[in-house]
Amino acid sequence: MTATEPAAGEVIADGTSPRPVPAAAPSRTPLAARAAAELVGTAALVAIVVGSGIQATRLTDDVALRLLANSTATVFGLGVLITLLGPVSGAHFNPAVTLAEWWTARRGGAGVNARELAVYVPSQTVGAIAGAILADAMFGEPLVKWSTHDRSAGNLLLGEAVATAGLILLIFGLARTDRLRFAPVAVASYIGAAYWFTSSTSFANPAVTIGRAFTDTFAGIAPASVPAFVGSQIIGAAVGLALVAVIFTRGKAAAE
Repeated sequence: MTATEPAAGEVIADGTSPRPVPAAAPSRTPLAARAAAELVGTAALVAIVVGSGIQATRLTDDVALRLLANSTATVFGLGVLITLLGPVSGAHFNPAVTLAEWWTARRGGAGVNARELAVYVPSQTVGAIAGAILADAMFGEPLVKWSTHDRSAGNLLLGEAVATAGLILLIFGLARTDRLRFAPVAVASYIGAAYWFTSSTSFANPAVTIGRAFTDTFAGIAPASVPAFVGSQIIGAAVGLALVAVIFTRGKAAAE
């Protein structure tokens, strides 16, 4: 869910002060390795979300405790995955983050190119589906059973837009202020908080949304609800990028 940092002292196109921006993984890392990291990382993330949801359901009938267990497992798991795989692929695990980085690169910043985008997003999506199936297998659930958990209400879509906007603002804000070293803690903490302050419990990730449609368990989402959820996430990502541009604008250096 993060991007790697640019080279120290990078100067923006208009010759003003250095401005860190999200960037692709170092070129010395083969694209195949980065794709594998994105696939495995996203699979592990979904396995954590779905598996902890199943475990919580089996341990308690209290919905609040289920959500607490689900969110706590996600916070710790996500932090570990970002720490482990961030140096390889940037630990996006999220097409919304990858698309935002690609858009930044198109506008003169550093980031993934079109070829990398075309590899990252399918890897994340396949990984998410595999993670849901793996979680179901570990708990003896049907390997593929479409979720019946309807999440189509308008307030849930608003929650998804808010959750995704906040995530993009956080990641790219950390990059702009040269503090991506805090991403494992900051991103995991934000997602954990967003489980509770958003009505949708913060999927904030198109690939994870698709993967969670494959499991009819606590963390699932009905396939019919997926397109609107993904649309809200893309809108949220655009809003997040706009907020980054407004909040983290740097003034031009004073003339000598």
